[in-house]
Amino acid sequence: MDYEVILKDIKPTNSEKEHINKVSSNIMSFLQKTCDDNDIDANVTLVGSVAKNTALKGKSDIDIFIAFPLNTDKKILKETGLKLAHKCCDEFNSTPQHHFASHPYVTTDIEGCEVDIVPCYAIEDGSQLKSAVDRTILHTRYVKSNLDKVQEDEVLLLKRFMAMTGTYGSEFKVGGFAGYLCELLIIYYGSFENTLKNAINWKYGHSIDLENYGTSKNFKDPLVVIDPTDMNRNVAAALRLNKMAEFIQSARNYIFSDNKKDFFYPLERDLDKNTILNEFKNRGSEIITIRFNIPDIPLDTLHPQLKKTAEALERKLIDEDFQVFKADYWSDEIINGIIVLEMASSKLNSIKVNVGPKVFINNACENFVKKYGRTNCYVDGDFLVHMQEREFTTAQDLVKSIFTPENIHRIKVGKNLKKNLIDTYDLVEISDFCNVEFLEFLDDFLHPGQHLSRQ
Repeated sequence: MDYEVILKDIKPTNSEKEHINKVSSNIMSFLQKTCDDNDIDANVTLVGSVAKNTALKGKSDIDIFIAFPLNTDKKILKETGLKLAHKCCDEFNSTPQHHFASHPYVTTDIEGCEVDIVPCYAIEDGSQLKSAVDRTILHTRYVKSNLDKVQEDEVLLLKRFMAMTGTYGSEFKVGGFAGYLCELLIIYYGSFENTLKNAINWKYGHSIDLENYGTSKNFKDPLVVIDPTDMNRNVAAALRLNKMAEFIQSARNYIFSDNKKDFFYPLERDLDKNTILNEFKNRGSEIITIRFNIPDIPLDTLHPQLKKTAEALERKLIDEDFQVFKADYWSDEIINGIIVLEMASSKLNSIKVNVGPKVFINNACENFVKKYGRTNCYVDGDFLVHMQEREFTTAQDLVKSIFTPENIHRIKVGKNLKKNLIDTYDLVEISDFCNVEFLEFLDDFLHPGQHLSRQ
């Protein structure tokens, strides 16, 4: 396939590159001069996809690291790094926003570019690691030394393909492939197409070790890609099994497709509110929608807790004999958290069978009888059982009971969500929240896996 048309659409334009280079150069010059003028022993360097020339059009975020000597006290590194970042924001009339990785860093907008200013330690290999972000400079060096000019375009094709099939991004919300992982795959396999052709034969635990460190056996993840800069790290550790599987299937679909070009562009889909709501109605399921306020916490903390809560609620409903066809969560990452439960069965009869021990276990049977009454117990197969009133006959009543101070402990909710769930939850209609982002979520809820193929 001729990829030039695709690359024209996904590569940053010359004007975009010139702007990014100018902004990043100005920021780096200011930070380095500030360090030098104030006798701060630190080197400012550009890292990430911009430095490696592997940024997609419109995704050219600027990552600038301030590297301090290894003997720098961690407290001084944090304080000095943040002071330098704030001075930079003052210089370029921007507003700093604090984020946290292994230590605080600043994100800001300068002349339309999202800029991360991150303090780190100047390490030369993975054995010197003092914080998680320290490897980033090594990653940039490795990729720039091992990825040739032609392969930069191959990385762009792989990133774009993954983005359009829903498997790109290592943040918890996605659980997919990181940019650095994409670059290593291209270095290893040589090209975009060769990566896909090999991926369809991956098995659970497939390993790639570019530097032949021999440490793959130390990892039990779905995909193991040993970090060339740190033999004790799996670059694919954040990749969830389902995203690895989705990539394999989308690669298979692509290889056997006669319409390859469409894989590099968003799906054409109908996001009409009434169409989507009618589709839910036609499925004949009861939809339980729970809305609540989200706390002000980092997104990589928020999303695991939302997922944990949705899954715990689903398990509780199933434990109480309700049939959950599908459960998922969504958030606008500002105010609203929403759990959507599609119920195959949301109403039950008032009586349930409580299964006790097998009749052959004498002491257990006697204890069961004492608890429930001899005349109330009977035998089903070889089990002693009895019938009792259900605590809840509707799924909605169970949900209402769970989200109370006295019962919230019945499910394992995200620790930062507990108070908000109790104080702000409400059972709402899905039609109450139908902005474009939520409609996209609902469309994916109705049609799982639709991104993996094209007509």
